[in-house]
Amino acid sequence: MQQSFGSAELSARVRRDSAVMKAHALIDWEALRALLTGLYKREATRAGGQEPFDALLMFKATLLGQWHNLSDPKLEHALTVRIDFMHFCGLTLVDPSPDESTLCRFRNRLIKADRLAPLLAAVNAQLQAHGLMVAQASGAVIDATLVASAARPRSQRIIESEDGADAAAEIVTDVAVAPTVTETLSADPDATWLKKGKKSHFGFRSYASVDAQDGYVRGVHTAPANQSETTHFEAAVKSADFKPKRTYADKGFASTANRQHLRGQGIKSAIMHKAKRNKPLTQRQRNANKAISKTRYIVEQCFGTMKRIFGMTRASYMGTEKVNAQFTIKAMCFNLLKAANKICLIDEPRGVVRAQCAK
Repeated sequence: MQQSFGSAELSARVRRDSAVMKAHALIDWEALRALLTGLYKREATRAGGQEPFDALLMFKATLLGQWHNLSDPKLEHALTVRIDFMHFCGLTLVDPSPDESTLCRFRNRLIKADRLAPLLAAVNAQLQAHGLMVAQASGAVIDATLVASAARPRSQRIIESEDGADAAAEIVTDVAVAPTVTETLSADPDATWLKKGKKSHFGFRSYASVDAQDGYVRGVHTAPANQSETTHFEAAVKSADFKPKRTYADKGFASTANRQHLRGQGIKSAIMHKAKRNKPLTQRQRNANKAISKTRYIVEQCFGTMKRIFGMTRASYMGTEKVNAQFTIKAMCFNLLKAANKICLIDEPRGVVRAQCAK
């Protein structure tokens, strides 16, 4: 197809060496289109009405919004004024762009159709094809991070502490409530309180499974903050798009059931050992914990980048399902950034890696 003057002008002005533009040229976006079909009833019924925006354009816009940590109104505005956003999404200066309501509805369609996990796996597969990600990593590292709720609590509540014991929390309230109130009146029905150390957190725990070689995210899972890590270990293991030979995790996941689950899956356990009352760790267990820590740190780097660069400290949406969806898209952004940082030069528009800076 012949390139229009407007799109050629945009293309000429875009910086090719930025991470997002490297990621744009690296991925064969058309190959993802099959995972974006069937999101609109109009596709199945062939009924009349307004033609929806191209699903691939909408997905790329959604990805950009999470990459830059933009709200829907700010993303709508950026799609009309930022040259790199237009180029990334395939828009020209005269093309209509989606508004905030359309962007929100499309994201909800992705969530309802359960397309985000397959999209993460498809992006990972392309990075593997470029030699930027190990397809079958020998190990997986699992950990969880706290994500604050998008809503504020409006009442007092009994907080479950990190060790499972209940502790009363003194919470500043914005409505008058009786001291005995234990129900959360927050707009986010799934967010819960967790007391970790001396700090209280209101929100969720998001789990990531990363490969032990490079730290790429291979699967995500999210649950309310007060639910024990040990009970969500199996779901975190299952979320990964590959089967490792060994799985690493900290002592928060230590349980006989979790070790048995890994053995049942043919995976060697590298879960750190946890001391019990009147039963301290043996020297062998302490040595094992030290060895596991040397590999497990890689997931902490992942969480640090996702929070520092992509703003995943606080959720933008409410409910476990939507927070997990946001975490999944952030994981795509993280993997694309990690891959882009390895690339010196790429051949656009074919997306062929021409030079690689480092392994």
